[in-house]
Amino acid sequence: MTSAQARGGLLDEVADFAAHVAGAGVSAARLRHSMRAVFDTVGNMVLGSAQPLSLTVAQATRHWGSDESATVIGAGRRAPVGTAAFVNGTFAHCMDFDDTHLPSVLHPSASIVPAALAVGEAVGATGPQTLAAIAVGNEFCIRLGMAGYDMENANSIFFDRGQHATSICGTLGAAVAAAMLLSGDSSSIAAAASIAASMGSGIIECNRTGGTVKQIHTGWAAHSGIAAAQLAASGITGPPTALEGRFGFFEAFCGARAHPKTVTADLGHHWHSDALRIKPYPCNLFTHAGIDAAVELRERGVRPEEITALRLGVPGPVLRTIAEPASVKAAPASGYAGAFSGPYTVAAAMHGGGGLALYVDDFTDQAVRRPEVLALAAKVTCYADPECTSLFPMQMPARLTAHLADGRIEEAYCLDSRGGQRLPLSDEDLALKVGLNLSPVLDEVSAQELHEEIFQLTDRSSPRSIMRLLSRPGTADPRKPGGNP
Repeated sequence: MTSAQARGGLLDEVADFAAHVAGAGVSAARLRHSMRAVFDTVGNMVLGSAQPLSLTVAQATRHWGSDESATVIGAGRRAPVGTAAFVNGTFAHCMDFDDTHLPSVLHPSASIVPAALAVGEAVGATGPQTLAAIAVGNEFCIRLGMAGYDMENANSIFFDRGQHATSICGTLGAAVAAAMLLSGDSSSIAAAASIAASMGSGIIECNRTGGTVKQIHTGWAAHSGIAAAQLAASGITGPPTALEGRFGFFEAFCGARAHPKTVTADLGHHWHSDALRIKPYPCNLFTHAGIDAAVELRERGVRPEEITALRLGVPGPVLRTIAEPASVKAAPASGYAGAFSGPYTVAAAMHGGGGLALYVDDFTDQAVRRPEVLALAAKVTCYADPECTSLFPMQMPARLTAHLADGRIEEAYCLDSRGGQRLPLSDEDLALKVGLNLSPVLDEVSAQELHEEIFQLTDRSSPRSIMRLLSRPGTADPRKPGGNP
């Protein structure tokens, strides 16, 4: 029995590992992995700051304290660390363009990166220190999600019970990252995570019946994680068995179906966060392989006007998200609905969209009403492909078969979607995505300077130098429509 186990529970093992990383750092490859997560997330935060939501959160947080330790992106304003993390974390997720982990279906960086940047800016952390904290925070967040994943039924237990795993697990991940930067000692990190277990929250009823609260979930997780770390630094403690205890985290959120030991299994040797997917398209991840297949057919010379029918084969479990009911998915009622439609996204990609194939301009309320795209979407039939189903959820495959007017049949089969371990986005593709996201707020010179500073986080740059470039007021009209909120 190790000393960590003798002290109490799983959180002690996590805290010992986090404290070790805080002191010793991580490999160059791990630093670079975190740096790319920062680059992607900062781009998403800047894009979010140019949306109407920015006015709402700015107004709501205006009187949340007078301390000016951290930067609120695009607002020309400084705020308390937790407030800045809340606003920036909300921006990171509000366009549904942030990185995703499978099979846990978590968006970890949208909470952990804003929390680490805010704390890192306030305490003067170095770039490598901040990237190491992000690496551990993301990993811990994902491991919590994996412990609450039912592999047999290919479903998140959190989601099955109506809970938003991203905000729940993200709170604890943000707490660990923040505590690593605030103190770096094992006892404080363990206390922060244990306290955060009483703070993580988020329900997904809004996915069924409406409401905009889900847009703030990642921001609130970042805010709560920082609050937990600050409380731990001040002497508040939590139970050492906060995760696996009789009345602990997993019993409360997942019941007997959870596998708590997943949290520490091979910790430090196997990194679940290596499977993080950087989204090339601002829409539901389940649509991405179909988009990739449409791009392949288009590059082969298949044109929308010669298509008489399209068959989109996907894993069976994703049909309910992107294909049902068929009539609704074929004619999305809004840009947001279009982002969850297999027929619309395939049709839009066949016609050719922005960015890396589809961009936020393809998901406006106006864009989803384009007659030529809707005409093609009406020709799409979605079905459960057995081979795709067998690969899910560890891979995100799709098979797209086009029947052409001259009798030919063209098929594209994608084993996995772009952006993951098997098909990672190149630095050039990531730079294109982030550059587009920055363009509503930053001019080309400022955007290039920010790009260079973030890529130097592995060496000489720091959160303060990054946030300094983001401290100027935004130049875009925050009421500009568009995107996938």
